[in-house]
Amino acid sequence: MKQRRIVGRGMAVTVAVGLVATLTAVPAGADEPGVQVQWGACPEQVAAVSPSLQCATVPVPLDYGDPAGAEIEIMVSRIASQNPSERRGILLLNPGGPGASGLTMPADMVSLGLPSTVSNSYDLIGVDPRGVGQSAPVSCAFTGDLDYRGNVPPYAVDDAAVAEQATIAKTVAERCAANDTEGRLRHLTTANTARDLDSIRVALGEEKASFYGASYGSALGAAYASMFPETTDRVVLDSNVGDTHLSRAALRRFALGMEQTFPDFAAFAAARHGAYGLGRNPAQVTRNWFTLAERLDRTPVAGVDGATFRFLTFTALYSEAQYGLLAQTWQSLLNSDEAAVTRLVARADSRSVPQRTNRADDPVELLPWDNNWSAFLAVTCNDSDWPENVARYQASVATDREKFPMFGAAGANIVPCAYWAHEPSEPPVAINDDGPRNVLILQNRRDPATPLRGGKLLREKFDDRSRLVTVDGSGHGVYVFGDNACALNVTTAYLVDGTMPEDRFCGPGTRTLDAEAARQRTETLDRLHRAL
Repeated sequence: MKQRRIVGRGMAVTVAVGLVATLTAVPAGADEPGVQVQWGACPEQVAAVSPSLQCATVPVPLDYGDPAGAEIEIMVSRIASQNPSERRGILLLNPGGPGASGLTMPADMVSLGLPSTVSNSYDLIGVDPRGVGQSAPVSCAFTGDLDYRGNVPPYAVDDAAVAEQATIAKTVAERCAANDTEGRLRHLTTANTARDLDSIRVALGEEKASFYGASYGSALGAAYASMFPETTDRVVLDSNVGDTHLSRAALRRFALGMEQTFPDFAAFAAARHGAYGLGRNPAQVTRNWFTLAERLDRTPVAGVDGATFRFLTFTALYSEAQYGLLAQTWQSLLNSDEAAVTRLVARADSRSVPQRTNRADDPVELLPWDNNWSAFLAVTCNDSDWPENVARYQASVATDREKFPMFGAAGANIVPCAYWAHEPSEPPVAINDDGPRNVLILQNRRDPATPLRGGKLLREKFDDRSRLVTVDGSGHGVYVFGDNACALNVTTAYLVDGTMPEDRFCGPGTRTLDAEAARQRTETLDRLHRAL
């Protein structure tokens, strides 16, 4: 889900996730024979990740309510099964967001250790969703003159901070509307992306398609399985938003996720007190964290204020591999070492986002993550109706600041959706529990962005169509993202053999990697965590 980016004030921050009554769920041409797509070379930046990737485009209606109208092209990628005798179909992949490119995901999954039985069973299909990357990309024209921190709002210390953020959010929404010259933004929804997935299935000539999605990809997968129960095959939803869209309630659950996951970092830091000096036990680490956050609220260091420090912590909790970098940054902030803070924050930023091509204060050049932010906002704001009253957000922030003091005043803060130019064109997709038992839900117990509650919500809503695998693990992402052998085995058995487990708990588990394998794994996770 959440694209994530964090640097100091004035720099960028991203994290960073009902079948309609008015529009048909069936893509145009769904009753026609599959269109033979023309596979060829991928764009240079995609091919650089893996030369084994092939790419193609699939035409889809811009507006499914007007299937004979304007079309856009969706770019897809493929790593084909190398064993035709074992191939059973296609596995569509989505890394999260919304707003994240998925073209490298087939190669990323293989790099993370996707079992060969899975890659033999399926053609792995990556997708740039509509509005993203190579698929009719949209732009709000984000430039360095906007004091916009990204798609997760900053921690608000008081009502005045919420009001300040409201002014920024309104400016962002107005800029998106002004730059929507081709009228595409309103058509970016989870429901339309799900329709695109079924159009891709048709174009590839497949009777059914399997699906794996993580973070916001779980919402897309839930919508896809609900809208197309008869043409979805095996569906795996990992690290779950809890519904078919990224709602305000899901954003507020960031606060719960951080509270539940931070103790893992506190234990890490306490065990290394001699190295980092952040606290001799987890309770002391936690107290020291609050002390530093409040100090930075008053006196930032190298542009890192309390809101930025809180967000740096939130994103570091996505993976235990980032704990050391967070501890280093914390050390430097404690010592008010501005040079070290600048260097370490830049390193954290470079691990999760492309490098800048322009200065942050340049009012002309588009920021390199303009497209990601723009697509995120379009999908999130179009999927559901957001409150417009600033006082309502102020009340929510006050409640969550008390209930979840680490990050509650961020997740509840106001976003540009409050001022979005378009009302939702259709209701959010309703979970459809009337279909085959084909939805496997994976969830870590401690996840900063999508806490366990999200997995439980989906399990309740899908009812007997689903089963839930709960992992005694920490971080964002379970299947191949994590190190749990039980979850790896259970999910692989489902994808390859169709073995759907009963609801299951997987205890903690680890695997040992050599140094080079660990480095490659970290690089791949960094790329994927941009989207999650």
